[in-house]
Amino acid sequence: MRKIRGFRLRALQAFLFGTAVLLLLPMIQTFLYSFCSMDEMKAYMKTRGSYDVSLWMDAHLIPDMVSLGQYHQILITDNTVLRLFVNSAMYAALILAGQAAVIPALAFALSRFRFPGRNGIFFGIILLMLLPFQVTMVPNVLTLRSLGLINTAWAVILPMWFAPFYIFLIRQYMVALPGELIEAAEMDGAGTLSVYLRVILPVCRPILGAAAALSFAESWNLVEQPLTYLTNRQDLQPLSTMFNQLARENTGFEFAGAALYILPALFVYLFFQEDILSGIQLTELK
Repeated sequence: MRKIRGFRLRALQAFLFGTAVLLLLPMIQTFLYSFCSMDEMKAYMKTRGSYDVSLWMDAHLIPDMVSLGQYHQILITDNTVLRLFVNSAMYAALILAGQAAVIPALAFALSRFRFPGRNGIFFGIILLMLLPFQVTMVPNVLTLRSLGLINTAWAVILPMWFAPFYIFLIRQYMVALPGELIEAAEMDGAGTLSVYLRVILPVCRPILGAAAALSFAESWNLVEQPLTYLTNRQDLQPLSTMFNQLARENTGFEFAGAALYILPALFVYLFFQEDILSGIQLTELK
């Protein structure tokens, strides 16, 4: 029995390792391609659509010659990708800052206070969470236009401050917290604000970290919102909206741009990895 169990365990480990390699292969290949010279990458990308449909595209696993030409192009020679990267960083930073100030407070109010219309507000949040962007796009455009925010960066940023999914996620976590925590703090003389800042937020750190990582991924990969709200402002578009154009034009430095685009998301995931895992586990247990 032990040999059978050991064999099954090794087979499972081999399967998971192979799956992980397959999932990470596109990312690894992107970083490898980013060290190809621009001429080499242009020549390889031209083979798309020019081969027999019954055959695979020729594999090009490693650069013929390691070069930093793509990075020199996007960081020094042509600042288009770098400018779009800065736009993406601006959106992600301002969205996360606004959500950090608004969403936990809303979730705390919905989880701990009783007031008329609370259930209706929570039902509306769930409804908005389930609706796709295409359904709410027209009302959003009309509202933003009436506020004079269309074709400004705030048209993308402000609606994200009230993202219903994260309100729902954090509110559900706070509801499951034991009431004795708040009662003990109130007996020590803490007011509502002190309870929120010194008790609730530290206890909710795992779910807040998980929400921050997920929100960063969402705000870093914005496509529909910028294309809808910034139709006349190409200078405000994030990098996520321009990759199809870069690949279509066969610039030769699209893989360096993709590598630069992947790095922040990878670092954020590694930083919040424990919070993501513990937040998901604790939410399931509760």
